[in-house]
Amino acid sequence: MPKPQGRQWYECMTIRSTKTETPFTLELLVRPAPTLHSCCSPEISHQMDEVSLNTEPAGEDDADGYEIEGDCAMTEFVSQTGIMQGENPLPPSAGMEFDSYEDVYYFYNCYAKQQGFGVRVSNTWYRKSKERYRGKLSCSSAGFKKKSEANRPRPETRTGCPAMVKFRLMESNRWRIIEVELEHNHLISPASGKFYKSHKSIGGGTKRSLQLDSAEEVQKIRLFRTVIIDSEGNRSIDVDEGESGNKVDYSNQLKLKEGDAKAVQNFFSRLQLMDPDFFYVVDLNEKGCLRNLFWADARSRVAYTYFSDVVAIDTTCLENKFEVPLVSFSGVNHHGQSVLLGFGLIASGTIESYTWLFRAWLTCILGRPPQAIITDQCRTLQTAIADVFPRASHCLCLSQIMHKIPENLGGSFEYEVIKAAFIRAVYYSLRVEEFEAAWEDMVQRHGIRDHKWLQALYDDRKRWVPVYLKDIFLAGMFPMQPNEVVSSFSEEFLVKSTPLKEFLDKYDQALQTHHQLEALADLDSRNSSYMFKSGSHFELQLSELYTNDILRKFGKEVEGMYSCFSTRQLNVDGPVITYTVKEQTEVDGNSREMRDYEVLYNPSEMEVLCVCGMFNLKGYLCRHALSILNQNGMQEIPTQYILSRWRKDVKRSYVYDHSCSGIDINNPVHRYDHLYKCIVQVVEEGRKSQDRYKIALQELDGILNKLCITEDCAL
Repeated sequence: MPKPQGRQWYECMTIRSTKTETPFTLELLVRPAPTLHSCCSPEISHQMDEVSLNTEPAGEDDADGYEIEGDCAMTEFVSQTGIMQGENPLPPSAGMEFDSYEDVYYFYNCYAKQQGFGVRVSNTWYRKSKERYRGKLSCSSAGFKKKSEANRPRPETRTGCPAMVKFRLMESNRWRIIEVELEHNHLISPASGKFYKSHKSIGGGTKRSLQLDSAEEVQKIRLFRTVIIDSEGNRSIDVDEGESGNKVDYSNQLKLKEGDAKAVQNFFSRLQLMDPDFFYVVDLNEKGCLRNLFWADARSRVAYTYFSDVVAIDTTCLENKFEVPLVSFSGVNHHGQSVLLGFGLIASGTIESYTWLFRAWLTCILGRPPQAIITDQCRTLQTAIADVFPRASHCLCLSQIMHKIPENLGGSFEYEVIKAAFIRAVYYSLRVEEFEAAWEDMVQRHGIRDHKWLQALYDDRKRWVPVYLKDIFLAGMFPMQPNEVVSSFSEEFLVKSTPLKEFLDKYDQALQTHHQLEALADLDSRNSSYMFKSGSHFELQLSELYTNDILRKFGKEVEGMYSCFSTRQLNVDGPVITYTVKEQTEVDGNSREMRDYEVLYNPSEMEVLCVCGMFNLKGYLCRHALSILNQNGMQEIPTQYILSRWRKDVKRSYVYDHSCSGIDINNPVHRYDHLYKCIVQVVEEGRKSQDRYKIALQELDGILNKLCITEDCAL
């Protein structure tokens, strides 16, 4: 699978690589494995290879010793449990660490098998104590044979190939790859790998066989750990120096404090143990330093299937230089509450980092992008979103723009007057021409036409001014009035100085708060009767269908019907009738003025459309449209305006659904993964009660018996 240069996708557990429609990504299908690390289980933790967390450069070792060349330096493999089967998903990379010398050889040999070349030990360095401390593995075509004086010398088969890996023993007693050359000067082919000596099965005793061709075996991968750079030890936290004494470029790696990388590892391990469908991706830079992260739990992945129409991507923490450079993906649930859909940590707000993060999230949601995306105003964000989500409507967060008015216009003469004119143009324009006229009057009257921030806003006006967004469904995530504020996850649970470890510690609590709010709202909608404030048939109709939180918002529109008057028919164009509805509305916070709202009504198609655009912006009909329906004798809202996303009678299960789409039944890996994920659903249901537990056991026994009978018949 092709990858961009300098990028590698790493997973800290059992993983499988799959080809997707987006060639950039590597999908990580995660499940608990026997070698998982739990921060609370010493019985499990000793089985897991630890990630080395330090900034020590992989330099040369000056210890006294001697060197042995050739394959004779390859001693017997140390006996270890388990056999590696299948293909290595990763090429060797500087910074990778292994438990032993033999593990390095084993890993590189498996990689060579996959690529189609042989391996030989070029050099091994020994200390005077006969302890190995460095090694070099090369392509079997490296170097040239010594000249022979034989009558019939064998033909030269080597090409002086430069492909190799160098590795050394670290103070942590682990072996780290310090130099890699992946390019060969000769043709290589995976089909030819079986003919190389290094790929042949190694004999019995303590040696391990390279069983790489078994199609009937599930191809599990034992992944060797990779260095993640951290600032532990006596190093400086703010200024990290390499061998040359240069400062670390933190635009290309996360700025981690002491213990942060270990905290991330424990955080991911713990979540994966609790959630078999937990998804995460790690991005390392060219030096093996942690650059970007993305993760999402099963609940978030399932929630997206219900609420995927509109997604907000919050980059506030990154732009305001929080200690935690968090990027959150969120939507809105059936109660109008924020629902979390994934998180990321990225080193910098570059196009490359955003593109990586968005593609990681797109992989997590199985390549199904949202219809609309809301972000802060940022050119790099716009470029990345246009690249990864070209068909999504990209809107800019109006709340963020309004929040920046004091910062950008506070020093202007007559600031309060300019701010009032700005708000009036944005929130109270019903038609495009009204906004354009109001904006022109504002910049002309106050001499601010050349203001750079205002110019940038005007250029992007079709992404953030409500009058331009009426055709985009935004489910209430876009404010229509100056006093409306859309909250974000970062504002609720983070401050600028919150350290990463504290955030990870509080993460579960934050998620539980969100889940509890949804559960309480579900309970309220199921068991509590909605208090009607009017005798409207429309309110009675939706009280049987919608959640109480949405009903309360809709109830304000029903009440607002009584402030609408002087409804009159303007014209008829075929089946479409145009009405105007007058309403006395509040403007500028205190004054009220009479406004005309144009409403189109098609009785044959049961369609109604108001110029205010509330249905798309909020997800329910406005008072003006309801007035026209009521005037025409309609006692119920047409079905096309009743959305399932707000309904309380829709059963929403947050157990990840492992459908069989995309499963190749001829592939043993696909069969294994699909069966594994299906059985998780049985486990989730079976654990809920003793009766369910007994039924699940009984049915599983029946399945096993049938499978045994099938096997006996096949024999």
